[in-house]
Amino acid sequence: MDQRTIQAPPRALAIPRWEFIALTAALMALNALAIDIMLPGLQQIGASLGVADENARQYVITAYITGFGLAQLVFGPLSDRFGRRIPLLVGLAIYVIAAFACAYAPSFGTLLLLRFVQGLGAAGTRVITVSAIRDTFGGRAMAEVMSLVFMVFMVIPVVAPGIGQLIMLFSEWHAIFLLMGVVSLAATLWTYLRLPETLHPEYRRPFTFVAISEAFKIVVTNRLSLCYTLATTAVFGALFGFINSAQQVYVGIYGLGVWFPVIFAGVAGGMALASFVNARLVGRFGMRKLSHGALLGFLLVNTIWFALSLMGPMPFAVFLGLFGAAMLQFGWIGSNFNSLAMEELGHVAGTASSVQGFVTTAGGGLIGAGIGQAFDGTVTPMAAGFCFVSVIALALVLIAERGRLFQSHNQAR
Repeated sequence: MDQRTIQAPPRALAIPRWEFIALTAALMALNALAIDIMLPGLQQIGASLGVADENARQYVITAYITGFGLAQLVFGPLSDRFGRRIPLLVGLAIYVIAAFACAYAPSFGTLLLLRFVQGLGAAGTRVITVSAIRDTFGGRAMAEVMSLVFMVFMVIPVVAPGIGQLIMLFSEWHAIFLLMGVVSLAATLWTYLRLPETLHPEYRRPFTFVAISEAFKIVVTNRLSLCYTLATTAVFGALFGFINSAQQVYVGIYGLGVWFPVIFAGVAGGMALASFVNARLVGRFGMRKLSHGALLGFLLVNTIWFALSLMGPMPFAVFLGLFGAAMLQFGWIGSNFNSLAMEELGHVAGTASSVQGFVTTAGGGLIGAGIGQAFDGTVTPMAAGFCFVSVIALALVLIAERGRLFQSHNQAR
């Protein structure tokens, strides 16, 4: 049998299914927390640390995403060799220490360095969480669990900016990092006490250059895995682009002020709702029908948004309606594309997750940085970026599925 299509059998859970989902969701949510709770404080961080360039404040986000993307290449092979628990706990420890240290950063350069280190530690939570889910579930069951995890992941952007704004009303930006450290410490203790080892003993791989290279080759030569990973990268690039520019758009263009977190939460809440609906429907309709339909909707909405943005200043109601509709589709795309990319790679889940995580995070971060740095006081650069990545993602999915959308797995092959 082709080694690229071996599927690891599910492994029995040692803790209740609901707790496993809640714990993995909490670990994934640490990444959203590290990004979204910062947004209301970027302006004060820039003023406090002497950053005059408005766009340069975005590097607080970019530095974290860069470290987060790079370290995933290491955590995957480590978790395939030593199991999921030990590398995950090491990554969490790095995240916790860096979060507390950020609160006392004396300069903007030091803060960026610490944010990069924090991203390095956070990489373990992303790679190993996805690997643990793949160790335990497969096929549509994995897509259902991933949707529930993504739902909780999306809830963080609903509440995190509001928490950040509340902190800014009564304290300074340093308190944001202190809270982040406390929350991540609690997640670390929960993981240490309750998360079992999920890696199948027979799928442990030696931590050697040859073994790692072989696993990487399996991942990048699998058509479905590679194309869905790149398609996810394109779509995540749009999301990162918005996150980088969110404060400038909502506050700078539309003057929302303290209402910025409320609107941000509303859009994120729509994404969380879409992920919940996806979890309920994916077992019935399958990953391809739901995600392919959402991708076409994503492209349509973004094309309309871009065309209207070229006609002049866009009223806030029109912007929010179109942007909210686009992000609603994202809730149907992200978890399904991730599951499709992992579907055939259960026997190298750690390395597969690391390669895919690196590509989607680093690539999406670069695309998002490009969109964010193109900000010119209008929503046109963001709309153009969203439209462009939609076209790229659709082209990649068509390559993955040999030109046929909405087909079942067997039909697609």
